[in-house]
Amino acid sequence: MNYKALSFDLRRDCVDIIMAGGGGHIGGDMSVLDIMATLYLRKMNISPENINDPDRDRFVLSKGHAMEAYYAILAYKGFLDLDDIKANFSKYGSKYIGHPNNKLPGIEMNSGSLGHGLPVCVGMALAGKMDNRPYRVYTIMGDGELAEGSVWEGAMSASHYKLDNLCAIVDRNRLQISGNTEDVMHHDSQQERWASFGWNVITVDGHDYDALSAAFDSAAATKGRPTVIIAETTKGYGSSVMENKAPWHHKVPTQEEYAQIMADFVARKEEALHE
Repeated sequence: MNYKALSFDLRRDCVDIIMAGGGGHIGGDMSVLDIMATLYLRKMNISPENINDPDRDRFVLSKGHAMEAYYAILAYKGFLDLDDIKANFSKYGSKYIGHPNNKLPGIEMNSGSLGHGLPVCVGMALAGKMDNRPYRVYTIMGDGELAEGSVWEGAMSASHYKLDNLCAIVDRNRLQISGNTEDVMHHDSQQERWASFGWNVITVDGHDYDALSAAFDSAAATKGRPTVIIAETTKGYGSSVMENKAPWHHKVPTQEEYAQIMADFVARKEEALHE
């Protein structure tokens, strides 16, 4: 399967969900989608059929505001119905809200308060070690989220307990709601920072499916310490209307912008099909 081409169909679904609901964190959806698609479609042992299997892999979207991309992938994977999502997203009383809701099949944990995903995943990974389970645990964090102190408490714990069944991914798009991450809270070298906490560190193009797959394979093969993947991404990836523009952190396209975004997705998909 050409996952790169498929990704632009998933992006279309994501934008349609936002248009239907009248809101959404569109920029971060676009930057993180390829990472989640690689996990759900190529790597993780998780499906609607094994949703209650104690040996299933676990995933937590710590940057919970990127929920529209998560909806698109869960629907493609068969956990949810896309038409139902579009009809009810962000409606009063709906279960399809703007952050993960574990009342829905396929979602392990409610998230949205930044900094919680990694510490919870440390607990999940530690439980897997204690119960001698083969599952792996994954969490995706935004780079702006790394200003939360709880992230680094979790990082210390994961290293201390040698949780090699844990893989964290940083969506390194360098933009957050307030602007450039380096202006809001300087990050210096993410590679050096995580390494100093005892983690195995991999840096990868967060929109390259083969590179992402290889990174996840390398993480699974690493023993004795957790792995963090620094995924270099572009906020708003897929359309020149949105790319690398902080105002698109949370935004609903106008009809004119929507038409251009969809045209860009079609063009990018064609490019991917002929690469």
